Amino acid sequence: MLVAGAWMVHVFFVVAIKLFFSSLPGTSTESSWTLTLLSYNLVTFFMFHWTLGAPFRFDQGDSDGLTLWEQIDDGQQFTPTRKFLTAVPTILFLMSTHYTHYDVPTFCVNFISLLAVLVGKLPSMHRVRIFGINKVDP
Repeated sequence: MLVAGAWMVHVFFVVAIKLFFSSLPGTSTESSWTLTLLSYNLVTFFMFHWTLGAPFRFDQGDSDGLTLWEQIDDGQQFTPTRKFLTAVPTILFLMSTHYTHYDVPTFCVNFISLLAVLVGKLPSMHRVRIFGINKVDP
């Protein structure tokens, strides 16, 4: 039940971001979808793939060198939670692409943004630090 609640909150925040950008004066539907995708990807990239350590200090330092994505489900791959968190940016990308009428420059920006969050979610990237960025010395 806890997982379903977390998923609902996640969807609520995506909808809230979309409604916020849609309500800004002078913002078109196309740009509101792109801004929603870019905002979502930026926030989740830093939250899941950049920040190290546990969000709460109940682990006694066991996960200080791990990102939140690496901590989800104790690092087990292809769990329902990981699949959900991989599907959300992909679905947002597809919706953004559709609502921007497949505009090539916008597609490229959205696709690069999608790649930035999906590459870190690949099982082969577990505990990998590209160019040593965000690496913790033992």
